Amino acid sequence: MSDKHLSSQFDADLNLISSKVLEMGGLVESQIITAMQALNEFDGEAAERVIAAEDRLNTMEVEIDEECSNIIARRQPAARDLRLVLAISKTITNLERAGDEAEKIAKRTKRLMEDGNSRAVNIAEIKVSGEMAVSILRRALDAFARLDTVAAAQIVRDDKAIDEEFRAFVRKLVSYMMEDPRTISAGLDYLFIAKAIERIGDHAKNIAEFIIYIVKGTDVRHKSRDALEREALS
Repeated sequence: MSDKHLSSQFDADLNLISSKVLEMGGLVESQIITAMQALNEFDGEAAERVIAAEDRLNTMEVEIDEECSNIIARRQPAARDLRLVLAISKTITNLERAGDEAEKIAKRTKRLMEDGNSRAVNIAEIKVSGEMAVSILRRALDAFARLDTVAAAQIVRDDKAIDEEFRAFVRKLVSYMMEDPRTISAGLDYLFIAKAIERIGDHAKNIAEFIIYIVKGTDVRHKSRDALEREALS
């Protein structure tokens, strides 16, 4: 995953923390899938599993971040290796926050299960955007494993589709609540869930941007999609 070094132990250190990032990413992906299952099936046990696993994600973030600090202190990496370690530290923060969003979905689902009007709201857009969020995160992790800037640029483009699903659902939700005030409580919970899914897409997009930073050495976080794509493909 990194350039060859005189120190084989340095290579091993970098490979180890990279593999731990992917392990953490796999757990986050599982959390999101389980949270969406809880929502789609009104499965309280699935929601509880998501909530219970949050502590493990927090622990993984702290441990990986500490290893990044140790590598910088011991190895004093430069150039691409330094960018890799810095990007890993930022990536795990985004993964932990994506896990937080999955927990929010689970908690809101438990509230919805107690609301008698929750099934009166059509949540087709939420289901679609949830599937998109899982897919985009999975692809971001795959692109990270391969340091694939072309795939990273595509992920940034695809995040726009999740944003569009979110806006479409908000418009529909406003109509529901205006037509039937009894759906307001459930509608607000669904709004929080839709926003959580949109944020998961944002975190996946951020990871994709870090990939471009590692490989190209350019911070593209505040560039337009077109400028980012040019940088990724150059």
